[in-house]
Amino acid sequence: MTTQHSRTKPNTREHLIDVGLQRIYATGYASTGVKEILDLAGVPKGSFYHYFRSKEAFAEEVLQRYVAEESRRTESIFSDTKFPPLTRLRSYFEEMKCLCGYTGPNNGCLLGNLSIEIAGQSDLLQTLLSRSFNSWQQSIADLLRSAIDRGDLAQTANPDELASFLLNSWEGALVRTKAEKSNQPLETFFHFAFDVLLKK
Repeated sequence: MTTQHSRTKPNTREHLIDVGLQRIYATGYASTGVKEILDLAGVPKGSFYHYFRSKEAFAEEVLQRYVAEESRRTESIFSDTKFPPLTRLRSYFEEMKCLCGYTGPNNGCLLGNLSIEIAGQSDLLQTLLSRSFNSWQQSIADLLRSAIDRGDLAQTANPDELASFLLNSWEGALVRTKAEKSNQPLETFFHFAFDVLLKK
């Protein structure tokens, strides 16, 4: 039988991924060294390459962890059928603004951050980033289809193109938020997305 202690204590590999996610999110891929991760995790030096063949492979695992966590967040909001689809979509982006905006606890969006920093240097991570964005976009498109089916959006609306535009606009607004040190770019996103683009 599994004890309470062994259920709650993460194994070394998972602990390294947890620490790596926090650190890469906060400071970026290039600024995060393997030794720093090991020191923060309190793990002996030789352990890293026992679990990961390279820093790039480690970053892949970190990114997969991030995507899995964010997918659960997306699903929990998008699947709440007590609210209309567009209300769910706005609630989702409002929550993301609180987490990833200028005053939020997170340093923007990790997918966007790594796309800017490393997608052009790593085929492995570029492929994963592209696949992750496409999956995220598909979730938004599916919710927009529900809005069309309800009559909340025009039947002529193209959910895939709308989802692509919304996601691209969101990521761009997050980048601009860092430059401006203000959430105003996100407020502009909300205005044009929900008060203009998604109006029937």
